[in-house]
Amino acid sequence: MGCTRGLLTRCLCGITGLFYPQYGIVLDAGSSHTNLYVYEWPAEKENDTGVVHQVEVCKVEGLGISGYSQDTEKAGLSLQRCMKRAQEVVPEHQHRETPVYLGATAGMRLLSIADRVLSAVEKTLRSSPFNFQGARVISGQEEGAYGWITINYLLGNFKQPGWLNFLPHLRSSRGTSGALDLGGASTQITFVPDQEPIESQENSLHFRLYGKNYKVYTHSFLCYGKDQALRLKLASDLQASNGSLLDPCFHPGYLRIMNISDLYTNPCIANGEQQLPFTQLHLQGNGDYQRCRMTIQKIFNTSHCPYSSCSFNGIFLPPLQGEFGVSLDARYTWREVSGASQACDNHVEQQASKVFVLLQVKAEFPKIKEKYLSEYCFSGTYILSLLENGYGFTMEKWQSIQFLGKIGSSDAGWTLGYMLNLTNMIPAEKPPTRPLSHASYYFLLVLSSSSLSL
Repeated sequence: MGCTRGLLTRCLCGITGLFYPQYGIVLDAGSSHTNLYVYEWPAEKENDTGVVHQVEVCKVEGLGISGYSQDTEKAGLSLQRCMKRAQEVVPEHQHRETPVYLGATAGMRLLSIADRVLSAVEKTLRSSPFNFQGARVISGQEEGAYGWITINYLLGNFKQPGWLNFLPHLRSSRGTSGALDLGGASTQITFVPDQEPIESQENSLHFRLYGKNYKVYTHSFLCYGKDQALRLKLASDLQASNGSLLDPCFHPGYLRIMNISDLYTNPCIANGEQQLPFTQLHLQGNGDYQRCRMTIQKIFNTSHCPYSSCSFNGIFLPPLQGEFGVSLDARYTWREVSGASQACDNHVEQQASKVFVLLQVKAEFPKIKEKYLSEYCFSGTYILSLLENGYGFTMEKWQSIQFLGKIGSSDAGWTLGYMLNLTNMIPAEKPPTRPLSHASYYFLLVLSSSSLSL
């Protein structure tokens, strides 16, 4: 029996279902804030490559979830607005099949009651119409690895078939790009080194992606994100002060009084509070770039290295290789304040020095929150110190660094790599090439059936 007009209509209606996109949602619960990302990909190509792209990002208002340790219920409630936004972006008939994941990073790694906060978060996520797949604290090694996967996936460096390179000029000439990520509480460095074997096995990962093996070096420095690094610096400076501190890492005119007890509220600063004869710190900025660099360098211990080469604090780091994509937690402040799309070039010191002058006039930057504006002197200088003194990026290596906000339509952070891994969308072996897509195959089949019935 042939395919009648009614049957043909029903067949075509069924085929159009193959074109409905699929969605995935990932919440990045960082130390200072949480972002919700919605990803979309064609259903017919869920095991191919180069098809996943970001369609929405929603910044959760308020603190990061670790900031609600004294009132854990608020951690879950804070996510409601962005979860409602996700319901608007994802078509209603696909809510139940859309997975939701939450990954918490360094802020929660530092929190002793992380399980209680996650329970409150899970309560909110389970009440949504989506397919909740879990909320957990990811390790620093995972965060670095997923960030590396994200950058190389979006740049097409895995040699995925059919992938459109959004930014060909960023593509790594050696096959993959390294990934650098700087958050509020930790920083990660991940890349494929030329040196084999990797001397420290705890820093070694193995991936097989699209039929190729990758031996990856990765390390996460907990407490060396920009917020916690500021605490480390202030704690170091306090040892030689009498409770009043002229700080070169804050712009002239900056005044702040802080309780010493507020500084010692997490594991990044162990002991010390009881040794101080004062209870408050009177902080006054005097904006001196060179002196700021000197005070920051004190938190990087480079006196001991048990390996052939190290970064700092005795951590193994093989020689840097190839290009690196850098994802900065507060990159938008660099762009807004300095007016530069690239944070570092051959004149990084002069460019950083201008920041101290610019920050003296807050009225010029009304859209920037006072916290970021006031700490920008430190943040910009710390980023340069970390890259140069911590990781060893010399002036000759600066041109290998790309400061990334987005690649195409997607943010360059770890969340896309996390979702790709959990949904098994990156196969270990290279998928066989199909002469036709599923939809095209079925469409031709229906047309053939229709012709035979005439």
